[in-house]
Amino acid sequence: MVRAASTERRSERRWRPSGPLDVALTLSPHRRGGGDPAWRRTPDGAIWRTSRTPEGPGTLRVTVSGDEVLGQAWGPGAGWLLETLPSLLGADDDVAGFAAMLARLAGSGDDRHAGVAAFVAGLAGRAAGLRIGRSLRVFEALALAVLEQKVVGREAWRAWRFLLRRYGEPAPGPAPEGMYVVPPPEVWRAIPSWDWHRAGAEAVRARTIVNAARHAEKLERTATTITEASAEADHLLRALPGIGVWTSAEVRQRAHGDPDAPSVGDFHLPGIVGYALTGRKTDDDGMLELLEPFRGHRHRVVRLIELSGLRPPARGPRMAARDYRAF
Repeated sequence: MVRAASTERRSERRWRPSGPLDVALTLSPHRRGGGDPAWRRTPDGAIWRTSRTPEGPGTLRVTVSGDEVLGQAWGPGAGWLLETLPSLLGADDDVAGFAAMLARLAGSGDDRHAGVAAFVAGLAGRAAGLRIGRSLRVFEALALAVLEQKVVGREAWRAWRFLLRRYGEPAPGPAPEGMYVVPPPEVWRAIPSWDWHRAGAEAVRARTIVNAARHAEKLERTATTITEASAEADHLLRALPGIGVWTSAEVRQRAHGDPDAPSVGDFHLPGIVGYALTGRKTDDDGMLELLEPFRGHRHRVVRLIELSGLRPPARGPRMAARDYRAF
């Protein structure tokens, strides 16, 4: 269901990517569950996304027509969303550098590296439109990543929905019904303990987000370039209590578009990567060893493996969702 047409002025931008681009695939890491109030795909194929930009809240609608991308935006942040649209869709992503890396590995004379490179090249060919984009909004990515710490996805997404609907603001423009903009850091700092509890986020995650909100301005300043800023952001993020290597990587993947930030510490990822590349599950150290030949693009390789659907056989019960609201 779509709201009645808004009287807010709409801004537009047309952009032509330099190579294949799958918009939905590239933007999918910013989606958190089917009911994400900040992300929606409508039956006409349009991707809607909200964000709190440096200029205020905004709504972005992205569609594809031929070889052009059309961005339409509403709200105080509309101009910023359209200005940064190419970066969000991976215009800064070094796809050519990745292809050159695969070619070097294939011709290295090392049969093991050549075989793995050929396998990864095949995955890349099947996802040719994938780009590692960057949202340039560090705290937005951080708040969600912290909610996802050490819990199953649906538990974190439930908390995200509750907090955005209660403390966010309705999306500007004619956005689909139920879309909201992420609250600003000062609002996150003021959320009372009982609403964190109602959201299902225990005190540790709540404190981590509240403390990070106090440093949001400094964190946002790192979202300027890819490699250098991502390294600086990693240092700043991991200096904050409650934020480790996994959370930092999840933030930098989305906010900085870092293709070399693998999610070390993920419950399932080492097993998936190990199985795809060797036929055997492994641990974090083993995963990093397998990814080392792809340094500079390790997150990209992990993303390609995830998209392949390759999974080790299930041998035990899945991690159960916990409901902290009942505690």
